[in-house]
Amino acid sequence: MPKSASLPRPAVFIEAMECLPVPKVPEGPEWTYEIKLDGYRMEVVKSDVALTLYSRRENVLNKKFPYIAEALDYLPVGTVLDGELVAMGKDGRPNFNLLQNVRSAESHITYYAFDILIYKNRDLTQLLLSARREILHTVLKPNDHANLTVVGGGSGSEMLT
Repeated sequence: MPKSASLPRPAVFIEAMECLPVPKVPEGPEWTYEIKLDGYRMEVVKSDVALTLYSRRENVLNKKFPYIAEALDYLPVGTVLDGELVAMGKDGRPNFNLLQNVRSAESHITYYAFDILIYKNRDLTQLLLSARREILHTVLKPNDHANLTVVGGGSGSEMLT
């Protein structure tokens, strides 16, 4: 881990940044793009006490999605991930209605992590997103209920076509 990420910080819920609408997709080499997943924003916090799944409004979701908590329980103590809980339809596309029918959709629901905010009680939020994603790739082990979002370069207009 880079030395610039050495500030200690306990693994606790962090209020999520919201997406802002823009009239035009930004372009340029400093931008990366990822598909907007239609699901529930979820933060995963692995403290020294337990792993907790939080909604963006800080509601605990462990009882509603125990298989997601189990799939991520291997995370190191002192880790906070940000991502989206998504149900995939038979066509391989996000299906929000399926996500709302939790009991019948368990096998289709996956947590897609797109950021790591704290790792081993070290604050990573001052690092560039690209550096945090490199760390995230070494920490998250994809499985049936947890995966990484796909980020691409290129142009924003290409993503929209």
